[in-house]
Amino acid sequence: MSTTLHEQQDLAAARYNDRAAERAETERKQEATGTLVVDDPAQIEARAERLLGDAVGPRAVRQAGRTEGVLERIIAENDLQPSLFLGRGTAIAESVGRISLSDGGAGTGFLVGRRLLLTNNHVLPDLATAKDAFVEFDFELGPDGRPEQPAAFDLDPGTLFLTDAGIDASLVAVAPASGVVAGDRYGWNRLLKQQGKIVIGEAANVIGHPSGRRKEIAVRHNRLLDQLPDFLHYEADTEPGNSGSPVFNDQWEVVALHHSGVPRTNDAGQWLTADGRVWDRSMGDAAVAWVANEGARISVVLARLRALATTPAQVALLDELGAEALVGAAPTEAARTAPEAAGRPGLRGVPETPPHLVFLHGRSQQGRDPAVLRADWAGGLARGLGGVGRAPVNPARVWFPYYGDLLAGLADASATERLVTADGRGTVAEQVAPVGTSARATYAELIEDAAARAGFRPTATAREGIGDLLAGLQPALSWLANRSRLDDVVIAAVFRDVALYLDDDRVRGQVLDTVLATFPTSGPVTLVSHSLGTIVALDLLTRVPPQVDLRLLVTAGSPLGMDTVTKRLLGDGPHRPAVGRWVNAWCPADAVAIGCPLAPTWGGGVEDVQTDNATDRAHAITEYLADLRVASAIADTV
Repeated sequence: MSTTLHEQQDLAAARYNDRAAERAETERKQEATGTLVVDDPAQIEARAERLLGDAVGPRAVRQAGRTEGVLERIIAENDLQPSLFLGRGTAIAESVGRISLSDGGAGTGFLVGRRLLLTNNHVLPDLATAKDAFVEFDFELGPDGRPEQPAAFDLDPGTLFLTDAGIDASLVAVAPASGVVAGDRYGWNRLLKQQGKIVIGEAANVIGHPSGRRKEIAVRHNRLLDQLPDFLHYEADTEPGNSGSPVFNDQWEVVALHHSGVPRTNDAGQWLTADGRVWDRSMGDAAVAWVANEGARISVVLARLRALATTPAQVALLDELGAEALVGAAPTEAARTAPEAAGRPGLRGVPETPPHLVFLHGRSQQGRDPAVLRADWAGGLARGLGGVGRAPVNPARVWFPYYGDLLAGLADASATERLVTADGRGTVAEQVAPVGTSARATYAELIEDAAARAGFRPTATAREGIGDLLAGLQPALSWLANRSRLDDVVIAAVFRDVALYLDDDRVRGQVLDTVLATFPTSGPVTLVSHSLGTIVALDLLTRVPPQVDLRLLVTAGSPLGMDTVTKRLLGDGPHRPAVGRWVNAWCPADAVAIGCPLAPTWGGGVEDVQTDNATDRAHAITEYLADLRVASAIADTV
């Protein structure tokens, strides 16, 4: 079964008109509460937990939700976006392409796997149409305002073609072009089935090719109006040809598959023009009074398309969508961090030609999508490069070794985030501490070392002996938290994971082996590392092949200035590695970088760059990469 765009617009108008009473009630609540964010309490809590859960934990979100209006205000006040917003959007936009049909028609599609493209049923209604179509990426203007050179990829419906007219969605395989897989070059969007991606009143962002034109973005002045069981209604500037565009939230997660504008109609269901006349086709679409836009909820799209996959080959190909997209309950934290989950691969740079750029992440990345992480880093770097008049780096060309799942799986349960509560047993320092005695000793030494560097002096009743290993540690941890912008739970968790890595040779060895598996084996390399990743980077340099020419090492938010760390490195102490240039970025508000600047410890071969990170993101890699001096150093080598 297939549908035309006009038929889909008629259906959208009927759904919109049926929801008039619900929209009126939403508007009443918005006026009464003074906030645009109004939705079902369960949706509000799910959204707040997605926005805040990493920082405060799910229990704190639930407690805040007991006070009427608190979560709604928190979400609404999330309106000021970090400056990486545009940089990350630019990186995500790489995965959006223009679909060209054999009859001259056009639409939009976007990559949701290495070889999988999602668009509308009314764009690709059947296998024959898809067979004669192709998708172009880079059909857009470059940073200098000049057209980029587009790259065309044929569609491969013989390998996979799934379509559902009811939600107006088609999923099709994309054939490689000149041996290059589309997702390897342009990245793809990781689809998420769980709730909490957007609520009524929040902004929606749309990237597409309106009327077949070069890529355009409708950003932020587009609010979600209503949530239906299968569809979302939102404000946005879209045109014919934009069919099949991804609709994003402000975190650039896909929330819907755009498929249709919603026309204003009279009681007879006839379309109306802006001046109230009955519309006919001779007037053209520009004369229609469009009142909203409609997209299929991405969770519904996933469920419908997954149900259509009937052969083992189809089911296997859908694995590219990722575990978070599969029908059923979202994977538990235990499932995401179990040893068997450690096989999630890193990403190789495409094309694999020098000079190479490598991003090496830090702690607490288990369960994360490496492609999304790489895009985040590239977005932060794009902000800095823009400030010095340099073009952004295509995320696809960046090597991104990934050891997040491995680290969490190799360490015991203490390596995963714990719920630290006020009524828990012991202090935060005690609750977050690793289990093993040796690792606990290293953890305590790290906190004491960092606190001493921050000016902390223990009282005369300081702990004594191994039996009281963690007793009295909380004042040192609280001292660090009070003198930085990081929460004591975050600081403790960072030092716990550093201790686990430094203390266990098995963990260290497997992390290094995993990183080396997705690391260039020759040629000039720029290595950018963050947090725990800076320690991994220094260890890694003792193992890289001799054919690797490390032109630049960037360490950011690093604990490498602490004696507790340097004496446990594989390189045996603070001796400058054999690199062409070493730039160390640190922020005084970042408690993890408390041992910086590094030059006094490592010698004059380190260029320390003191950054002015946003106070609430003092340890964020995106803030470090946005610094103009850091970005310039990277630009000079890549």
